[in-house]
Amino acid sequence: MDNQKESLVQKGKKELDKRFSRLVGLSSSNLCVRCGLCVDACHYIMSDGKDLAVSPVAKAEQVRQVYKKHHDWLSKVFPRWTGAQKLTEEKLKDWREVAYKNCSMCQRCTVNCPLGVDIPAIMGATRSTLSSLDLAPEMLTMLADMAISREENLDAFRNSFVNQIRSMEKELQEKMGDPSATIPVEVQNANFLYVPLSGAHTILPAAHIFNKAKESWTISMYEAANYGIFLQDTARSKKITDRIVNEAKRLGVNEVIITECGHAYSTFRWTAPSWYDEPWPFRVRNLVEVIDEYIQTKRIKVDPEKIKESITLHDSCNLARNSGLIEEPRRILKALVKDIREMSPNKERNICCGGGGGLVANPEWAETRLKAGKPKAEQIKATQAEVVVASCDNCRHQIEELNDHYDLKVKVTGLSEIISEALI
Repeated sequence: MDNQKESLVQKGKKELDKRFSRLVGLSSSNLCVRCGLCVDACHYIMSDGKDLAVSPVAKAEQVRQVYKKHHDWLSKVFPRWTGAQKLTEEKLKDWREVAYKNCSMCQRCTVNCPLGVDIPAIMGATRSTLSSLDLAPEMLTMLADMAISREENLDAFRNSFVNQIRSMEKELQEKMGDPSATIPVEVQNANFLYVPLSGAHTILPAAHIFNKAKESWTISMYEAANYGIFLQDTARSKKITDRIVNEAKRLGVNEVIITECGHAYSTFRWTAPSWYDEPWPFRVRNLVEVIDEYIQTKRIKVDPEKIKESITLHDSCNLARNSGLIEEPRRILKALVKDIREMSPNKERNICCGGGGGLVANPEWAETRLKAGKPKAEQIKATQAEVVVASCDNCRHQIEELNDHYDLKVKVTGLSEIISEALI
């Protein structure tokens, strides 16, 4: 047993060294001057302000002190001065809570850091290390492997998928009063491939919009979610991405459109291209960008009298802060809503809802997640809006739970759904 522990620790050192050097680097790590600005920016601290152990700087330091033990000359000679520590099996297990349970990877700490220390990169290197040691959360690992197996068993899955889509198509035709409305599957040379999530709420509203715009499109047989990125497991993440890349190439589409999912879009748009030896032969956009273009070019028309309620917009961390989709959802809402109430702060300074980084998928962390979401709940309540629009499915699920937990008495919806309701 002791040999097994020692083997795990030795492998952990090697894996951490490899990932920390590639993803973070000692120089970036040592830039931190412990000013505390990241502490004030973190929603975990904002939720009660008592447990400083979950502050960004404290979480990063738990990992840095191990890395410094092996790579910082001063730490090797005077470890007590620098706080350097050896890696142990217990510390590896503690990192599960440090990097997963107590960090949503929202990047707000980095935005508020005057020196740009990338603490989420440190958390990412930690997650990647744990994943390589089979110490990552089982739920995330299982969901990632299920996504990969879908392509491996596509022939068995195809008929079931097509039947589900045909059933949704009938519902779409009834909603539009148009028997010619379609949800096309495996269409060659369509303008774009639309990649939804599991669930009609990410398919029917988008299909309604595409049909109104008379778009040339086809739906992907895979879901957009990439649980490998929550694990920071590049091998798994790439296999999940490969499914969509191969499908898009096989169908010869011009664009891949990712549904309202923050981590799926940021992964596919910004991270995944670096995993491939050559550029993809298609463009990547988010559904929000497409809807904004449709409204600006008048390919679809909305009734500004249709939506009577007051609305506030939640800026998804991955879509707004990390991908720059800030003005697009606001232009869309201004086209159909008269009473828009902004949260404060918002846009790139938005407060995380608390459900990102894979936390929504782990039921055992619900209590921590809902507590961390308290600042977002207070933001929503302060607007006194009747409807919260969240253009990210993870955020939407989290805010729906915050709605119940904190009795906010709001309606939570996606951007494509509210557009679908207001289409002329």
